[in-house]
Amino acid sequence: MSSEQGRWSERPGTVGAWAALAAFGTYFCMYAFRKPFTAAGFASEPEIFGVGFKSLLVSTQVLGYALSKVIGIRFISELPSGRRALWLLALIGGAEAALVGFAVTPAPWRFAWLFANGLCLGMVFGLVLGFLEGRRLTEALSAGLCTSFIVADGATKSVGADLLARGISEAWMPAAAGALFFPPLLVFLAMLTRVPPPTPSDIALRAERAPMSASDRRDFFLRYQPGLTLLMLMYLLVTLLRSVRADFAPEIWKGLGVSAPPELFTRSELLVALGILLLNGSVAWIRDNRTAFFTGLGLSAVGAITVAVAALGHQLNLLPPLGFMVLVGLGLYLPYIAVHTTLFERLLAMTRERGNIGFLMYVADSSGYVGYVGLMLSRGRLTASADLTEFFITLCWGVAIGSLALLIPAWRSFATHPDLQVNPAPETPAAASA
Repeated sequence: MSSEQGRWSERPGTVGAWAALAAFGTYFCMYAFRKPFTAAGFASEPEIFGVGFKSLLVSTQVLGYALSKVIGIRFISELPSGRRALWLLALIGGAEAALVGFAVTPAPWRFAWLFANGLCLGMVFGLVLGFLEGRRLTEALSAGLCTSFIVADGATKSVGADLLARGISEAWMPAAAGALFFPPLLVFLAMLTRVPPPTPSDIALRAERAPMSASDRRDFFLRYQPGLTLLMLMYLLVTLLRSVRADFAPEIWKGLGVSAPPELFTRSELLVALGILLLNGSVAWIRDNRTAFFTGLGLSAVGAITVAVAALGHQLNLLPPLGFMVLVGLGLYLPYIAVHTTLFERLLAMTRERGNIGFLMYVADSSGYVGYVGLMLSRGRLTASADLTEFFITLCWGVAIGSLALLIPAWRSFATHPDLQVNPAPETPAAASA
């Protein structure tokens, strides 16, 4: 450890604040290269292959994103930590180049550029998360990272809507939004490169994180296959609901009877992010890894119930549109963020096996986004607001009931797994550094 890193390790609060800000800012800026196009309706564009143009854009980008997740199962899990920042810069730069290609390519074939955009951006989260995992405050740091995409999802759509209102065309708006965020991205990325590695006491509590070979990945997954499979199916369901809510927010708001101004996207997601940060981030203070893991499963179940309550409240006219959208967001993000921040992190800490969160997250993400592509292609005509809103309510019920049906046996699988009956006692910091 260098003398500079040694001085950092003596100030864990400073390290945590620095790392949280750097990760939040980097991923927030990345969303400006991914989501602003969804603020546009593309109503003047013709259908292609019988699919509405906006649905085709969303599906094409997500298909690239899903393929990137599949590639990331190996790439992220094997990448040495020293190469993360360079790859982050290259991938986000490639995403902006694809948006420029989208702008200059004649309609209707410009949609193909969004495949390249998604392919570049799908590995960004795993690269950023690699700077945060395996620490005493990983849940809090990861919750901060995850609030970035909750807030950024609304904020970058607000930016896109504002650019459209200022006269930027639908073709050029996505590239213009990305260009606005490139300078702050460089600042936050430089901050990430200065985050020191986990300390010996971090490693003692959470286990060392290392690149995984193909046999490491296979053996780990097979050992915990029943519970992991159920968790990943639950994650797939939640990903479907989250993605529809994010990519078709203007149409859903319209179907709820609200002509959403740009700032409404940001306001609703700020409320969701605050709740998620408090609930999911608080698990960082649970020292025992087994207790924290099952707390994460409990939060996931509470989230599924919250989605059902929101759907019921809407159907009984007990919730205003903002309350409904915020409550659905809170409910779906509780399990979605628990997977990112707690479940995989504490499973690795409990087992103390060779591994990293990137591998598990990219197995889950690849299935989730491939499922979303299938949903979009099968529901390609979801451009009428009333039809989409009705479908969204039905999806809320399906995800809530399906998630609970998967979480109950998942809980039992992990609770009865012979390797997880006793939480391994962490080494002392002195032993860990010996």
